[in-house]
Amino acid sequence: MSSGQLFPHKHILGLAQLAAPEIDFILQTAESFKEISQRSIKKVPTLRGKTVINLFFEPSTRTRLSFEIAAKRMSADTFNISSAGSSAVKGETMVDTARNLAAMNPDCIIIRHSRSGSPGLLARHIGASVINAGDGAHEHPSQALLDLMTVREHKGEIAGLKVAIIGDITHSRVAHSNIIGFSKMGAQVRVAGPATLIPPGIAAMGAMVCPSVREAVRDADVVMTLRIQQERQLDPLLPSLREYAIFYGITPEIIELASPDAIIMHPGPINRGVELDPGLADGPRSVILDQVTNGVAVRMALLYLIMGGE
Repeated sequence: MSSGQLFPHKHILGLAQLAAPEIDFILQTAESFKEISQRSIKKVPTLRGKTVINLFFEPSTRTRLSFEIAAKRMSADTFNISSAGSSAVKGETMVDTARNLAAMNPDCIIIRHSRSGSPGLLARHIGASVINAGDGAHEHPSQALLDLMTVREHKGEIAGLKVAIIGDITHSRVAHSNIIGFSKMGAQVRVAGPATLIPPGIAAMGAMVCPSVREAVRDADVVMTLRIQQERQLDPLLPSLREYAIFYGITPEIIELASPDAIIMHPGPINRGVELDPGLADGPRSVILDQVTNGVAVRMALLYLIMGGE
């Protein structure tokens, strides 16, 4: 049976478009694909003959490489295009770039862009499937899916968990997708951070805004810290990173307020000693490298489901 008969979506633009059963189905599919990465020969012919283009207008290491590895492990042909190596530097619009790429008949274009809504715009102008690899401060669906997968592996069930997300909520597409995803799967999501980095209306997405990091972390099952997105801030919103670390950084003292078996997550890259104590990042509670491992499995699942692999 082809995946297209089971999964109704041609594009993955955000978790807002997915119902809880669809998220669960993606996670189950990813769990079945994870075994492939543990083999001595890490390759299956699932997407042989399919063409995947990574179109990245922003820097990326983990996400771009993860998508590339995922596609290659299923035998798809993959091509990477960065903004510096594209005609965008000559003034070509993103839509014109995409249309020219679409004329070469790829099956899927994975796009990261600094402007929110760019993947949706792309999806309206081309016939290939589109996966959002992060658009501005909007969403980063594959990151949230790998986070959900990691939590489910360590906690068994997501429903009923207390999830604390700490840091720059305003500019974090990871936070936005995770709030949507964890809320849909039945977890209680708490957020905390400097008032200048908590956007209005965040409660409408399903999050409880806590007045302090201590309150957010208290009895939490999952503690996720976020990098300060200085590149997306038009004006400085913090006195200094040192002050942020003092008042909002996750330290051994703060983590003691969480559940005894709480896990620590971070989407990377980590600013050690700012949002997260280095000892915690490398300690037994940390599942950060599990997140990276699960990223390949989740992205294999997404490529398989939207391209109708056999």
